[in-house]
Amino acid sequence: MKKMMPREKLIKYGASRLSDAELLHLLIGSGNKQVSAEEISKQILRLLQDKGSSVSYNALLSIKGMGIAKTSEIIALFELGRRYLMPADRPVIANTDDAVLQLGSIRDKKQEHFVVLTLDGANRLISNAVVFQGTLNQSLVHPREIFAKAIEDRAASIIVAHNHPSGSVEPSSDDIEITRKLKDAGRLMGINVLEHIIVSKTAFRSI
Repeated sequence: MKKMMPREKLIKYGASRLSDAELLHLLIGSGNKQVSAEEISKQILRLLQDKGSSVSYNALLSIKGMGIAKTSEIIALFELGRRYLMPADRPVIANTDDAVLQLGSIRDKKQEHFVVLTLDGANRLISNAVVFQGTLNQSLVHPREIFAKAIEDRAASIIVAHNHPSGSVEPSSDDIEITRKLKDAGRLMGINVLEHIIVSKTAFRSI
């Protein structure tokens, strides 16, 4: 039996019946001599699963097989989706528990992920972005990477967080120093750093 192509499947059954990879395949169209559309779709899907709504133009362009034109088209579609299709009622982050609810995607990661939650003046969530992956230390996590997202979002305040794959939520000396540096930088920039949360698969702690 002939396999149904994504376009045929969408026409016959509707977009909801397509997998994420099939939807991306439709956006990409055809691949090239080096990389098939299916492989490009898989690479983009991995990027989306890792970065979520914070996926950038440069990150998408770095995928083998993606050119400037196609990258621009997909980024434009993502932005239109954010502007018109995302829920109008963004969650209010009133306390640590509310913030932890936004961190489910990193709690069971085997590698450390550093996340920034950007908030507006009413403490409504603007974005939830992974800004760093790998073993955290104070020399690697630089305030400019953290606050670049806050400035882009015109955020009034931020909450930073990272996971501990070990399961312990005790802050290290580097965790404490990173928090101090970010709070100092936030005061200079007029962007309040509300808290730094450490999460594991089963626990969390606010520094």
